[in-house]
Amino acid sequence: MRARAWMVAASCIAVLAGCGGGGDNGNGGGSSSSGTAKPTSTASSGNVLTPAAAKGAKGNVTLCLPKDVSGAFHKTIDAYNKSQSAVKATLFELSESADEQRNQLVQRLDAKSPECDVMGIDVIWTAEFASQHWVKDVTPVIAARKSEFIPSTVATGVYQGRNWAYPYNSNAALLYYRTDQVPKAPTTWEDVYRDAAADSGVVYQGAAYEGLTCDFLELLYSAGGKVLTPDGKSPAIDSPVTRQVLDFMVKGVKDGTAANGVTTYMEEDSRRYWESGKATFMRNWPYAYALGNKAPAIKGKFKITTLPGIDGKPGAGVLGGTQLAINAYTDNPGASLAVVDYFTSEVGQRYIGEGSTPPVTKAAYQDPAVRKALGLPDEIEKAIGAAKPRPVSPVYPQISQAIYKNVNQALAGRIGTDAAVKAMSSQIQEALKTF
Repeated sequence: MRARAWMVAASCIAVLAGCGGGGDNGNGGGSSSSGTAKPTSTASSGNVLTPAAAKGAKGNVTLCLPKDVSGAFHKTIDAYNKSQSAVKATLFELSESADEQRNQLVQRLDAKSPECDVMGIDVIWTAEFASQHWVKDVTPVIAARKSEFIPSTVATGVYQGRNWAYPYNSNAALLYYRTDQVPKAPTTWEDVYRDAAADSGVVYQGAAYEGLTCDFLELLYSAGGKVLTPDGKSPAIDSPVTRQVLDFMVKGVKDGTAANGVTTYMEEDSRRYWESGKATFMRNWPYAYALGNKAPAIKGKFKITTLPGIDGKPGAGVLGGTQLAINAYTDNPGASLAVVDYFTSEVGQRYIGEGSTPPVTKAAYQDPAVRKALGLPDEIEKAIGAAKPRPVSPVYPQISQAIYKNVNQALAGRIGTDAAVKAMSSQIQEALKTF
């Protein structure tokens, strides 16, 4: 995953990001596919779009976006088409699955097809798409509008110092806590586990999938750990900090602080466990808030807060969401840029927010309709602002797989912490050798 705070459960499942359970349409964050294409070369700064490209644009633009479960995409296209007559925008809806979304786009891009002028891409695909020269360089147009966006959301579109996509919608996890069991929101993960052990425990996503990568990275980042070296060419995960974090999580499972069965849980498993009243704390996406307030066992008995830190360091979430990238093979880059600008404008971001998906512009969080739809706008904006991108690499899916498989094995007691960390590092190294 890529999680909506305010939609019915069926819609939530359909759009949970790869840090979630299905496609990444602005929620958790990303696919768990291991089928990353081998980069042909490093990204170049050629094929650059400037703001002037959109001026006087005419023609047709097709947007290939994830399934429009909230209706926001259709509403934005309708509003855009009514606002002018020079450019006609149409929507092609991709699969609900993040893996299938990527496959659908990659098939077209491998064939150098101009069919999808504008593409909705998962935040973890930036490096792959940029290194393959599949997307336009939009650094100048992002620079002209950078102050409008929450900074962390812009970072997800950066590879090798250039911007390759616009942020469009976002997400970051929250900590849920029972107000009838703990007096105030904890500020450290140590406090969470101490209070959880004294009461009903903690539940999170511990199954072997992208969600566990997100959960693990949240603690690792908070402790000051890293997955890759700054240049992205070597693993940096084999460190004392990584062992400290993994030991901490393993201890929580062994001593019963973490929910029984947590090593098999994804988002919905965690939510149902939480809503049954069995846990004092839950790590999950914002979508679980409104649903929890409908659950008799916990209704009115919980609050949320941003993720805590470790050892006095500030908390750090990981970003999910969807970006808008312009196809390098489009026949109409100027009109494509005009459409993307509109989708990320006040109108487009209002529709995203009204559809209960976190927007990426600062102004959107002050819109009354958006605030009402999000339910917890200030908390969500703060969480997104404090979150970080996952490791930036064209082979991110393999990197994530190395993390979640070994962390899960350690949590389940099948391998020790040291062996798990060494295996992560070795497998990440092998993945990095492929490009």
